[in-house]
Amino acid sequence: MKSEEKVAELLLNAEAIILRPHRPFKFASGILSPIYCDNRLLLSKPRERKAISSYYVQKIKEEKIAADVIAGIATASIPWAALVANELSKPMIYIRKEAKDHGRENLIEGGLEPGQTVLVIEDLVSTGSTSLASVAAARKEGAVVDKCLAIFTYEMEIAKKGFSDAQCELLTLSNFSTLIKVAAVKGYIKQEEINMLLDWSRNPAEWGKK
Repeated sequence: MKSEEKVAELLLNAEAIILRPHRPFKFASGILSPIYCDNRLLLSKPRERKAISSYYVQKIKEEKIAADVIAGIATASIPWAALVANELSKPMIYIRKEAKDHGRENLIEGGLEPGQTVLVIEDLVSTGSTSLASVAAARKEGAVVDKCLAIFTYEMEIAKKGFSDAQCELLTLSNFSTLIKVAAVKGYIKQEEINMLLDWSRNPAEWGKK
């Protein structure tokens, strides 16, 4: 079994990903979805947390990513960035969604020098807007950011285009298409539900209107 399939199975077993085609979830954006991912649950499970941390490090080594600094994004990916930075003995920063309105009014917390190469760590990529805003914030401080590594992506076209336009490569430990295959083999979903999930992936914004 490939690593992305192992990660998909881990996410399903840990109920970090729930598939519910007949009772869809509602995203903050208003989009209805037959799938919901909450990787924060993995932080409460020591075995799964350790496994995901190892998969992050494995991917970094496989892709030969040479980063001076590991960056988390407030708040969900900060723990993962800390685990990765600790494992690789690298400096870590984290990037807020907006600057503080008091103190030093920082958008980026931690030490970052112009010219340093930053690897952005994410837990989940949906539309990609939060990840790309963080990439832009680090670049504004003079950092070189050309890669983002996440646990999972819904593989939305808007995210693919966004990362392409930003000239930042999105790497993930697993993804929507792999998860559906694993879920089908392991009996998490029926054939009719597979079609519903695939239909959603082709046009998430319109799926819930049908």
